[in-house]
Order: sequence, then C-alpha cells, then structure tokens
Amino acid sequence: MIKIAPSAKISPYSDIEDSVRGTKIIISEGVVIDSFVKIKPVGGYGDVVIGENSVINSSCVIYSGNGVNIGCNVAVAAGCTFGATNHEYRDASKLIMSQGFRSSKGGIIIEDDVWIGAGVVILDGAILRKGCVIGAMSLVRQEVPEFSVYAGNPLALIGMRR
Repeated sequence: MIKIAPSAKISPYSDIEDSVRGTKIIISEGVVIDSFVKIKPVGGYGDVVIGENSVINSSCVIYSGNGVNIGCNVAVAAGCTFGATNHEYRDASKLIMSQGFRSSKGGIIIEDDVWIGAGVVILDGAILRKGCVIGAMSLVRQEVPEFSVYAGNPLALIGMRR
C-alpha cells in the first residue's frame, strides 16, 4: 500500500513501487521526492515512512527491507542508498542468490532534523539520532548520537552541532 499526503511533491520521474507483501510506503505532508528516486519494497517486511517536510533528492534508492523510518525535516542529498536488509552468504555450498536474507538488525531509523550528505550509504541497523549530520560519501551501519557530525568510511566523529 502506498499512501501519499496531498501536500507531498513527488516528481513524475521518481519510481515508487507498491509492495507485493503488504508492506506500506507512507509519504507525509510537505515531503519532496525528487527525480530518479527509487523506493523499492524488497528483502523483508518493513515499511517505509517518510516524515513531514523531509526532502529526498535525485537518484536516491530506498530498499524497504526491515524498515526505513525517516523523521520530519530530514534533508537527504543526491545519490544516497538506504539498504535495510542484508543478503545471506555464509553457506559456500549454495549460491548467494538462493540463500535469502539475513535476520533483521532493526531496519534504518532516522530521527528529526538530520542532514545526510551526497552519496551516503546507510545499512540495516543504523540509527541516526536527532539533529545529526552525515558527511558526503560516508558508510553508516551503527548508531550516530544526536547533534553529532560524522563522516567517512570508517565513520568517524568530526564535530558537534552547538
């Protein structure tokens, strides 16, 4: 089920797929989804919820997996990937594609007033606390404290918002 609030602005060049498993995609009031954004329910039973007045810029991909919850007033720069699932791969006697998905690490949670720079990859189990900033081209797979500024791969603290 896809639910889009009346005041949301969704580019006609975005691609939001409906779930075949019954998961939800909820896009709240004032949200902006730019061109070439892909939202794909795959790899789990989690919902995608995008909070009020958040902006998802061009060429971002959101895989629902174990759930992606984006808070209010979140700014996501171009080219980010949200991968809320992981393939199973450990059994070398089987093809990776036939092994399904690993157990959930809790999906992806992004609290309010977060800024995510261009090209960031966010993985299952990541929690971005209120007001944090993630620098461009970073890899996030853990909890990031509120009002902190992190960047890189490996992700490192580079400052705090005051």
